[in-house]
Order: sequence, then structure tokens, then C-alpha cells
Amino acid sequence: MGLDIEMKESGTTSAADQPAAAPPVNHIAQLKTLIALIEKGVATKEMRLMVRVMRHTMTIRRQLNAPSLISFLQQSLPAGSEPLSRLIPYLSKEEEKDMDIDAPSPPGQSQLPAKQNLLPEVEIYAYLLTLIFLIDQKQYEAAKSLSVLAVKRVQNFNRRTLDVLAARLYFYFSYSFELAGCLSEIRSSLLALHRTASLRHDELGQETLLNLLLRNYLAYNLYDQAEKLRSKTQRVESHSNQQLCRYLYYLGRIRTIQLEYTDAKECLLQASRKAPSTARGFRIQCNKWAVIVRLLLGEIPERTTFMQQGMQKALRPYFELTNAVRIGDLELFRSVAENNASTFNADKTQNLIVRLRHNVIRTGLRNVSISYSRISLADVAAKLHLQSATAVADAESIVTKAIRDGGIDATVDHANGSMQSKETGDIYSTQEPQTAFHSRIAFCLNTYNEAVKALRFPPDAHKKELESAEKRRERQQQEQELAKHIAEEDDDEF
Repeated sequence: MGLDIEMKESGTTSAADQPAAAPPVNHIAQLKTLIALIEKGVATKEMRLMVRVMRHTMTIRRQLNAPSLISFLQQSLPAGSEPLSRLIPYLSKEEEKDMDIDAPSPPGQSQLPAKQNLLPEVEIYAYLLTLIFLIDQKQYEAAKSLSVLAVKRVQNFNRRTLDVLAARLYFYFSYSFELAGCLSEIRSSLLALHRTASLRHDELGQETLLNLLLRNYLAYNLYDQAEKLRSKTQRVESHSNQQLCRYLYYLGRIRTIQLEYTDAKECLLQASRKAPSTARGFRIQCNKWAVIVRLLLGEIPERTTFMQQGMQKALRPYFELTNAVRIGDLELFRSVAENNASTFNADKTQNLIVRLRHNVIRTGLRNVSISYSRISLADVAAKLHLQSATAVADAESIVTKAIRDGGIDATVDHANGSMQSKETGDIYSTQEPQTAFHSRIAFCLNTYNEAVKALRFPPDAHKKELESAEKRRERQQQEQELAKHIAEEDDDEF
């Protein structure tokens, strides 16, 4: 497949003297090939062909221009049809920038006759292709109006061969309104579309629309509504890895806000692992939220998390935040939060970072208790950088809570205003290592015993086999006797 490269030579010829550029022939040929795939997918009812059409469309979308797209629509849609009359005006403005719509074709280029029998799948694909082109050209208002028309049109058909194209159309319908900054306007429409997809048993559409609704709610921080929708919606088995990754990401964010950090961590890490390597932006967002959740759990993410290829710059603020939490320096934590406030607000993690302040203080207090056997509460407040008029009283309450929670092993002398750490003994002189080894050995033995039990046959299994063999022999004898009686009857008739 050749590449169309526009060559501009330096010369005396003016731009007005140059002939208008013709629509690229190879782009139209590729699109016509995709139409043939759609027709084959409709005839054979194979969804994989529709998926292949969308995958190839994503590879050539950046190469399309208005003239080639108009030429493709004129050749694929019947002349004077309603879809053609609706789509051409959206492309006319863009087409005028490149060439005249009535420009003659170059020699050797034949115009293909338009088809008179238009499949609904071909019509919806034409809507979808035009919508993608408008979004790529940043014509968001035009994309909004066209997406509304396309969604109304696709609701007129109840065909399972349309599910893949309809799901992509729903995505770009929501995406066009999101780019225009008015995502809340289509929330009721998305709910109605999800209800219709459920009634039509459109599982891929249900999965896509559920993710779009969750994204819509989370965009406006409506976490309670998102959780109610998610919990009351019966989710079918995933038909798309992309939709599964998005669902896990949204679920992880909801669980994080609900303080269920363990489940949130599992969902976010799973979404990051399942996402394709090409979805770098999505994986960056998953890693940002996963880092915050792990810090809230008291864990320190590995350094390799921040050194992944193509993610170093995006994860740099979170690396500095992790370093501040690991050291337990409250002053460094404040400076990192202030310097990267714009980034954290854009990622919607600012409220979660406020929660990390307690973890920073607890880590710093643990370091102080290890370093000093006895220290005054005023010095504790100074080392923790507690800047307030009641810093000593705050330090006393923080130390008392840490002792109660088991974070540090110390006592507070309220009369003298000091904290005295208990002497750390040799842990290997106690029974704790033996207890830990015993629990591990018991776990391994139980796992082995369960595996052995799983390999055994159920009790009296051989008796069942004998019984089935006896029944089989009885049935064969009955069949032989029946055949003998039939043969005797036939002999009597003669």
C-alpha cells in the first residue's frame, strides 16, 4: 500500500495556478474494503469482522480528509438518500478548505456507482466515520449535533450485527459532549439507552453504556450515585477487554472514596495490568490512583512503578509525594502538595492527598520513637513540624493515639510532658519467629492435603460403574430378545 505524500516544490508557480488536489484513491479503496467486511459480517453474523472493521478504522482515521470522505459517502450511499443529505453538510466546510467539491476526477480514476440497497450497518458506519472525523478536526459543536442524529437513527434498528458499531457510536456520542464541556446534558439519554440495550439483550451496549454513565457521574464527583447505579445494575460477562479495564478503573476510584482501600488497590492494579501497552494515558491514570491508595494503606510503592517507560514525567509529582511519606517529613509533604496542586486537582486526587497527612505524621513519629529513648513533647512537635499555637497539645494527642493504635511502643509522661520509648529487645529470643514459621508450615501442609483430597475419586465410584455395566448388559439382552420375537413374527406371516 503506497503512501500519499504531498510534495511542494519551490518555484515560480503560484498557488492559484496549481490544480486542485483529488481525493486520495487508496483511502477510498481502504474504506470500500471495510464496507465489504461489514457486508460479509452481516451475511455470516460474525462479530469479529465488525471488530476488525473498527480496528482498521482507527488506524486510518488520521489520514482522512474531507474530500476523500465526501467521495466515499457519495460512492457508498444511494444518491439522494437521507443519510447522504444529512452527512454532506457537516463535511462541506472542511472540504472547502482542501478542494472544491465539484472538482473533476483525474484521468484514470473511475467513480464507483452508489449502492441502492443500503444496509443499516453501512449507514451507521457512515455516521460513525463522519463523527470521528469531526472530533479529530475539533469541530465539537458539529460533532454534538451529528452524534444526536446518529444515536436516534441507531435506535430504530434492533440487530445484533449492529452491536459493535452501536457501542462505538455511544462512546463517541458521550465523548463529543465531554469535549464540548456539557457532559451532564446527556445523562438522562445514556440512562434511556442503557435501558433499551438491556431490553434488547445488547450485552456489549450495556457494558459500554454502564462505563459511560460511571464516567459521567465521576466527572462531577457524584460517587454515591455512581455506586448506586453500579450496585443495582446486573453486569454481564465482559465482551471487551477495554470495557473491563474501564470498569475496574471506575470501580477502584469509587472504592477509594469509600475508604475501601484494599479492594480499590486490587481493582486499580488489575486495570493497569489488563490495559494494552498502547493505552499509555489510561495506564498512567491507573498508576496515579494506585500509588495514592497504596500510600493510604501504609505501603511504599516500588521505585520501578515510577520508572516505567513513557511514564516518568507524568508520575514525577507522585514520586516526590511518595518520598515525603516514606521519610515522614511533614514540611516536605506540604511543599510537594503546594507545588503540584494543579496536577493533583486535574487528576482529582487532591482530597486523597489531604488524607495522607496523618500517614506522614505517623511515619515521622515512628522514626522519632526509634531514635530517642526519651524526648519531650515540645521536641516531638518541632521534629514533626507541627505549626500551630497548640503544637504541644497536638503532639500529645498524636502520640497517645499512635500508642493506642499500636503504631509505636512507648509511654507518655503527662506530668513532665515527655514520651519515653520502651527498649526494643531481641525478637529472636522470643517465641514470635517460631510462631511465624509454624503458621507458614501449617498453611503449606493444608494446601498439600487439600490438593491430595482433590485428586481422589468419590466414594463407591466403582460400584456406580458396575451398576451401569449391569444395566447396559440387561438392555442389550432385552434388545436381542425383542429382535428375536420380531424375526419369529415375520416368519409366521410368510
